Amino acid sequence: MTNIRTETLHYEAGGASLASHLVWDGSQPGPRPGIVLFGEWWGLNDYLKRRAGQLAELGYVALAADVYGGARVAPDATEAGSLMNGLFADMPATGERIKAAIAALAARPECDASRMGAMGYCLGGALSLHAARLGLDLRGVVSFHGSLGKTHPAQPGEFKAKVLVCNGEDDGFVSAEEQSGFREEMKALGVDMRFRSYPGAKHGFTNPEATEKGRKSSLPLEYNEAADKQSWQDMQAFWAEVLV
Repeated sequence: MTNIRTETLHYEAGGASLASHLVWDGSQPGPRPGIVLFGEWWGLNDYLKRRAGQLAELGYVALAADVYGGARVAPDATEAGSLMNGLFADMPATGERIKAAIAALAARPECDASRMGAMGYCLGGALSLHAARLGLDLRGVVSFHGSLGKTHPAQPGEFKAKVLVCNGEDDGFVSAEEQSGFREEMKALGVDMRFRSYPGAKHGFTNPEATEKGRKSSLPLEYNEAADKQSWQDMQAFWAEVLV
């Protein structure tokens, strides 16, 4: 029987006071693998916290990372875009926030720091890949409908993590050129990379709120139940392999 517990982890990094959401199953003895989650451009919302809870139910220690500061959640796409652009405008500071989230989870007694991964959605997928490009000590990273563009020029041997990309075939935000460039980058770096494409899936396909948010924001976002379920299964198989 599970005993899901939560705690807010407070720490400073990259010029911000961060408040990330930790979730674990208190009924499980001993350290277990840890996974840091990075969210969509909306911030540390209930969707990301729910995903962290699902990972805890699977037996992982999960940290839904605050990357904006103050556990901020954007009320609309305009503010979300502004917050996201702020991160990309200062990637060194953003990198420090990513490192701090991973370090905060690794320091927890529930977590086996030798078995860690990162995953994310949209913006969070890009941040997870950035963590791997920085050469952080991660077994694997997973990107769900995330940007694949290079945010740091990793050198061969620096990129330690295995990679799973879960991409919607009809995602208008991730071009064929971007996908091709990413594949070439991973090949040049010698990365163990798996790329899954889901037919008919658009940007935001894992989030049940995506369709309504897309309508309000006039953006091509859409939830896809089949792709959501399949990508979660693909992710479970990936973590079961790389976090043993």
